[in-house]
Amino acid sequence: MITIKDITEAYERIKPFVHGTPLVYSSSFSSMMGAEVYLKTENLQKTGSFKVRGAFNKLKGINDGKVIAASMGNHAQGVAYAAGRLGLRAKIVMPVTAPIVKEEATRGYGAEVVLYGETFKDALEYAMSQKGYVFIHAFDDDEVIAGQGTVGLEISEEMENIDFVLVPVGGGGLIAGVSTAVKALSPKTEVIGVQTESAPSAYLSFKEKSVLEKVPLPTLADGIAVGKVGAKTIEIMNRYVDDVVLVKEDSIAPAILLFLERKKLVVEGAGAAPLAALMEGKERFAGKRVVLVVSGGNIDFTLIDKIIHKGLVSGGRIGVFEVTVDDVPGSLHLLTGMIASARGNILNVAHDRLSADLPVGKTRVIFTIETRGGGHLEEILSVIQKRGFDVRRRTKG
Repeated sequence: MITIKDITEAYERIKPFVHGTPLVYSSSFSSMMGAEVYLKTENLQKTGSFKVRGAFNKLKGINDGKVIAASMGNHAQGVAYAAGRLGLRAKIVMPVTAPIVKEEATRGYGAEVVLYGETFKDALEYAMSQKGYVFIHAFDDDEVIAGQGTVGLEISEEMENIDFVLVPVGGGGLIAGVSTAVKALSPKTEVIGVQTESAPSAYLSFKEKSVLEKVPLPTLADGIAVGKVGAKTIEIMNRYVDDVVLVKEDSIAPAILLFLERKKLVVEGAGAAPLAALMEGKERFAGKRVVLVVSGGNIDFTLIDKIIHKGLVSGGRIGVFEVTVDDVPGSLHLLTGMIASARGNILNVAHDRLSADLPVGKTRVIFTIETRGGGHLEEILSVIQKRGFDVRRRTKG
């Protein structure tokens, strides 16, 4: 099991190759959450993620030859970049479901990319079966864990009297390293792991104190969509981590949106998970000094518009509802006038005249509107209902 000495040595080893990322106070998040909130911005790290730290620490011990790794994306980029800097050849195995932006970035760093299998598990098993390569595990490796632990070292050396450090968890390499460093330098600080409900292996394993496998469901937090936590990492987690919590999948998009709106930071789903946990657990962290480890910013930009829309819907800033009216001239004008009078901004209008449950002579009008929040939407619906219309709110846009 690694120690603070291993992490300190790793820091000296990788320091010439990586950024010491900023620890940023967020006044807006602090005000919103009722806590003193700081962001460890690993999304600003080289390759856009903390993974490059562990990659350099591992690869620095390899003098020549070829390395191979399996990854959903961030570890792939870290290994590819580190290998290129250190004069090594890298092959990266990624599942076909890996985000295209991460696949292309990995190729851009000079690695050979092989797409294999539907899941990280498939890619991992294939990579481990290849001969003639030094295998670089994404998380269950002492040198990789020590490299990731330099995140915790930087946090603890820069700030005192931290109450909580919230860390996203997939395979557990980041939280294993961070918790080892934090507990050595600031024993009273609580280290909390965060997983999405769609990928709860580390959560279940932590609660049962043994490795449990759970196939991930589709999730915006693809960086932590790991079906099986590491044997080494869960051992460290059981010793140093205070708790692991699950966040709802629907909380990820609003957290990404908050980073964009309030901090002008591009953050991927995994990196946004700690903020989602803070949003869901305000009472637990009220009045406390909290550090959120923003693990990465490698988001697929083809999803940005969908994530923004989902975040606005989840946050009540965009509302979708349907109204059944007489299919006669003037009905739509009457409805739009009521919405305008309540200061709602209409984004889209659609008609449904063919549903089997609609009486002859009726039409269903589906509105998508921009509001000032959930309370404003309720005001608009109340105005329409008071005029005798049948209104139904839709939970999804």
